[in-house]
Amino acid sequence: AILRIGLGLWWVKSFAHKDLGGWLKRGSGIEWGGSVAEKHKWAFVKTGFDKVVRPHPIPMAYIVVFSELALGLGLVLGFLTPIALVAGILLNLLYLVLMIHDWAEQGQNLMMILAAVVAFGTHAWAVWSVDHLLHLFGA
Repeated sequence: AILRIGLGLWWVKSFAHKDLGGWLKRGSGIEWGGSVAEKHKWAFVKTGFDKVVRPHPIPMAYIVVFSELALGLGLVLGFLTPIALVAGILLNLLYLVLMIHDWAEQGQNLMMILAAVVAFGTHAWAVWSVDHLLHLFGA
């Protein structure tokens, strides 16, 4: 449970450090992601970004920002924990692929994936969680 809560706080911190005005009004986060995808060494990253993200910068910004918040709160509270852990792994894998050339960024993504895998494997929702109180997921 402590690992789950710590990982959740990490996601909340990731949400909290974002300039919400820049991300949600001006699309600065998506614009930055586009600049990374533009020069990415794997062509499928640029193609995927151009087809899925770039046409909808503001809605995609909301998805990214509030996904991080939802993951964080879900993990801290232990609500729908297995779903939050899998979603967090997938989001970190997306970040990992986008930022594959930036090894400083990779450490965070890899550690968050590792923490999520350990939390999932140890059924971190079984104690100190809303899931436990509601008897969800066998807790």
